[in-house]
Amino acid sequence: MNPDTSQYKHASREFHPADTVIELLGADGKPAVIGGDYCAVIAGPCSVENREQITGIAAAVKKAGAVFLRGGAFKPRTSPYSFQGMGKEGLEYLLYAKKETGLPVITEITEISQIVLFNNVDIIQVGARNMQNFALLKELGRIHKPILLKRGHASTMTELLLAAEHIMTGGNDRIILCERGIRSFDNYARNILDLAIIPALKQKSHLPVIVDPSHATGLSRMVPAMAKAAIAAGADGLMIEVHNDPHKALCDGEQSLTPEAFAILMDSLQKYTELAGKKLGIK
Repeated sequence: MNPDTSQYKHASREFHPADTVIELLGADGKPAVIGGDYCAVIAGPCSVENREQITGIAAAVKKAGAVFLRGGAFKPRTSPYSFQGMGKEGLEYLLYAKKETGLPVITEITEISQIVLFNNVDIIQVGARNMQNFALLKELGRIHKPILLKRGHASTMTELLLAAEHIMTGGNDRIILCERGIRSFDNYARNILDLAIIPALKQKSHLPVIVDPSHATGLSRMVPAMAKAAIAAGADGLMIEVHNDPHKALCDGEQSLTPEAFAILMDSLQKYTELAGKKLGIK
């Protein structure tokens, strides 16, 4: 038995050889899939700002081929003076956009008390800052809802898999791992996208792996290249920030693509997914 994988029996491929595939009801009644033969694209703004903004972006990313909508209602920010999200109201706007477009939604949870608000959320995101919030992870293990688990800013692969294990020991095995860049000594980008962890995770674990090139680079001009590289490295999906007016975004405008730029990127991703032996879009 591998000494590493023995620490995370539920997440280990050694104990569960078959790939885990997350499948939900998507737009127009078609399955939205993360893992297996499908490469899913999750898109939307960093933060929900108003109902018109999130609904308009949802319609645009759906048209371009995204199969999930992202949008932050609760925002854990480094500075207490930064926009902290609209909270419950923002969550209501996100769910309105879901109703209008049919796109299943992903949004971040920041504390245990919020779980009761997430009943209609399709996938709950645990952000990098909460990757080792073990009390929260254990509570999420008690619900049967997919969890998107982001890698911490300075976390090792084993620490990420052990965080997943905290959720899975509670009975919830519907976990999606997300590489979103790690801290480095250099500052040419917001973070350093660790592409090598994708094949490493795929070897060690059966859980699907997606990549967030927006947070990994912090610069919209870098997102297309890193999105293509992630698919080439074997990622099961992408999470990309899209904003209708990035210069006026209340959060992370510099790393957000416009809807037009996102549509161009989606067109170019088709050949990369085909080369990787996957299908882009819904089932």
